Amino acid sequence: MITNVPNPLYVANPERYTSMKYKRCGKSGLQLSRLSLGLWQNFGAVDSVANARAMLRTAFDLGITHFDLANNYGPNFGSAEETYGTIHKQDFAHYRDELIISSKAGYDMWAGPYGDGGSRKYLVASCDQSLKRTGLEYFDIFYHHCMDPNTPIEESMGALDYIVRSGRALYAGISNYQPAQAKEAIAILKSLGTPLLIHQPRYNMLDRWIEDGLTDVLDAGGVGAIVFSPLAQGVLTNKYLNGIPEGSRASRPELIYLNNKDITPEKIQKVQQLNAIAEGRGQSLAQMALAWTLHNPTVTSCLIGASRPAQIEDSVAALNNLEFSADEISKIDAIIR
Repeated sequence: MITNVPNPLYVANPERYTSMKYKRCGKSGLQLSRLSLGLWQNFGAVDSVANARAMLRTAFDLGITHFDLANNYGPNFGSAEETYGTIHKQDFAHYRDELIISSKAGYDMWAGPYGDGGSRKYLVASCDQSLKRTGLEYFDIFYHHCMDPNTPIEESMGALDYIVRSGRALYAGISNYQPAQAKEAIAILKSLGTPLLIHQPRYNMLDRWIEDGLTDVLDAGGVGAIVFSPLAQGVLTNKYLNGIPEGSRASRPELIYLNNKDITPEKIQKVQQLNAIAEGRGQSLAQMALAWTLHNPTVTSCLIGASRPAQIEDSVAALNNLEFSADEISKIDAIIR
């Protein structure tokens, strides 16, 4: 029951925690919702704030407690954090202690030699800017977004340690680190007394690179994983079952993350075979793809993106069937390997 809140504009669904599944993050005391909402796209300055607000409300009403940001999410850079900050003040400020809000720094953000990378200068300054844009007093998790080969890893991890110790964040995370780099980061942060909480890598049925060493490193270090791109930028949905539709993301050659070179006849054939398995499970291909990522015991949570509330509802429905038979796993492995 909400108290001491004068006429709140938004009252969350009182049943939000009854159906969502949660999992402990590595060996920490923190539990994350099995699905988390990423604000990489559709929350920028060019997007509808009303739609963004509806998606955030829908996610929280369904028990999703983790909202994931980064300094350069938009467009424009920083605008996703500003959008979230506006909505947080209106709707979520009185639920702050029920939320996990994360942000990151590592990729290009502002001009000059201090606007990207892994230096202490950049990471601390970017964290301060992100807090100002969101209007938050602290982040629950602050990540180094990518390994910087030009900065000693000791400096980057030292910056994360300082960010936590200074109260800017509660936990430290890394993203896009390879196994050897992650192992080193885990050891450094442990020695500093700020254990690494979580790693955020890309992972889906068509891109299983984390199984080649990274999951072993995370398990040994007691570190959780939250994976992004579980639908392979939409490839693991029904959108491309019959080729590349006009107007789809893959039909736009200017996009660097997904274009028609990625959607080969061989890949479409695999997607069609996977869809047949999903139909046999009573799921859409997208739902099965989400369930498959969560089937990996190292994975704590799966980051979903959305352009409208109904997509979030559809994704959460994937949690109704997370179990795979040995035969299903064997068939999926045969298709994608």
